[in-house]
Amino acid sequence: MPTQSPADQARRFSVAPMMDWTTRDYRAFARCLTRHTLLYTEMVTTGALLHGSPRERFLGYSECEHPLALQLGGSDPGELAACAEIAQDWGYDEVNLNVGCPSDRVQNNLIGACLMGHPEKVARAVAAMRAAVSIPVTVKCRIGIDEQDEDADLERFVEQVAAAGCETFVIHARKAWLQGLSPKENRDVPPLNYARVHRLKAQHPELHIGINGGIKSLESCQAHLDAGVDSVMIGREAYQNPWLLASVDQALYQRPGPATSRHAAARAFRPYIVERLAEGARLNHVTRHLLGLFQGCPGGRRFRRHLSEHAHRDGAGIAVYDDALGLVDEERLAEIA
Repeated sequence: MPTQSPADQARRFSVAPMMDWTTRDYRAFARCLTRHTLLYTEMVTTGALLHGSPRERFLGYSECEHPLALQLGGSDPGELAACAEIAQDWGYDEVNLNVGCPSDRVQNNLIGACLMGHPEKVARAVAAMRAAVSIPVTVKCRIGIDEQDEDADLERFVEQVAAAGCETFVIHARKAWLQGLSPKENRDVPPLNYARVHRLKAQHPELHIGINGGIKSLESCQAHLDAGVDSVMIGREAYQNPWLLASVDQALYQRPGPATSRHAAARAFRPYIVERLAEGARLNHVTRHLLGLFQGCPGGRRFRRHLSEHAHRDGAGIAVYDDALGLVDEERLAEIA
């Protein structure tokens, strides 16, 4: 049996790539909550990576973020292969092709969910990427687009792309309606069809099939794993309620996690904030990812409000963060827990 990559070992649970949310700062904070979750970057288009500068803007990360996957948006095999090679050179553990984003902007450049209508293009892209790198090349897609048949067309897509060498698919269990729904509506309006993803796994035991879409608890994650899929990916819930991640290591990997309490996680993140401020980052750009940490806790609203009102100001430093943390009564929180 071939040696598994760090991404393969971690893939049981992952946080979905989300534009403007899964930044390097969020991912570094997530590592204060979970050591084993597979983390993804925001989607980076091939054009931005090949022609934008500096590359650090798109690819920079902290070593603590591993295992870490780079998600690419594009359709040209040569460009995707070049970007996959760059990702490998930068130390990423996986490169993932976005075949699920429904935004008009990416559709016009043949990026994202519209590629589900062109499985042959995705297959050529995957083959080129696989030939360029040794790290895993994976695909994240929907169960279909517009009037596609969720059974026949998804099966056709997976078979063609798998024949090109893709062994791992993460399936968002909703269609994307490229005509008639906005990107925001496409996250909620199309009905979820988890059973279709479960059937896909049953039909393809040789492939790694992950499930994504509308999953909000670790109990739901376990139910999907029990139903046969290989992995579960959570999106917005893992961002808006980050404390969810603190239970992942024990619940899904049977290993202790790094965070003993919400305060402990916040304190563990403090040196990173200081480091990023020294690099010139603004406090609010870093701390916005913690606004949901004390959700539902005594003092949680005051914590959030203090950061929202003060962290964006010119010259805001670590004292603003310390003051916000002091607004949440640690002893009272411990008693409730």
